[in-house]
Amino acid sequence: MTVKSRLLRILQQDDVNFFATNRLPRRSLSRFAGWFSRIEQPLIRDVSIGLWRYFSGLDLTEADGAEFRSMHDCFTRRLKPGARPIDPAPNVLVSPCDAIIGAHGRIRGTELYQIKGRNYALTELLCDQNLVAAHRDGCYVTLRLTSAMYHRFHAPHDCRVERVGYIAGDSWNVNPAALRRVDKLYCKNERAVLHAKLATGAAISLVPVGAILVCGIRLNFIDLDRLKHAGGGTVSCNAEFRKGDELGWFEHGSTIIVFAPGGCSLCDNVQNGAMIRVGQALLRLP
Repeated sequence: MTVKSRLLRILQQDDVNFFATNRLPRRSLSRFAGWFSRIEQPLIRDVSIGLWRYFSGLDLTEADGAEFRSMHDCFTRRLKPGARPIDPAPNVLVSPCDAIIGAHGRIRGTELYQIKGRNYALTELLCDQNLVAAHRDGCYVTLRLTSAMYHRFHAPHDCRVERVGYIAGDSWNVNPAALRRVDKLYCKNERAVLHAKLATGAAISLVPVGAILVCGIRLNFIDLDRLKHAGGGTVSCNAEFRKGDELGWFEHGSTIIVFAPGGCSLCDNVQNGAMIRVGQALLRLP
């Protein structure tokens, strides 16, 4: 067994992983990671990206450019044109991000799962009774981004984003080790809530959830920092997007939960633990 495989085996052990990423000062680590990742000194940049590639399997062959100013620049990289074909079927909602599929299925009234055996309520996650009503008995899919993945997220269908909320919170890791141990984890972490309407009037929502080492959730069409500095809140907007248009990005790996109305169904490729990419079929509209 190589040194690399031994280290990876240790780091993948649940107890070690949970302690290393959650029992240490999460917010301080996240602020430090944000500062450190932006250092543009060539040696620090190259060593940091090299270690990241060594331990995570980071693949940069699809990146739109081979040079990065900093590790942060690499985290938030764009891809070459055409790297993520978008499913054109008009009755299909596509994945907004590259991810590992987590908990998914039908919402039981307003209850859903973060992982088997641990449930939470829409009310606690969305903090918006109108949205809770819109997604009662609907469908949801949890999409977890790892650190090596492409970090930008996109519109799952032609839509108009009408409201964006920001909810301040913690920065627990969102990996399986933490999901098994921390009740209502997504409801505790920092998150944004994007409420959108399709041309049919059907409501869909995306909930990007922050995590440890995530130094920010960014949107292309509004400045979330205004809401963040205010301690949270909701703003109205009228931002039109075509299926596949970029909405924003994470500044590290995290999670997006996609909500669709009742009558939608999961596409056949949606299986727990499966990999999915931007533009691939996720949910089928009625």
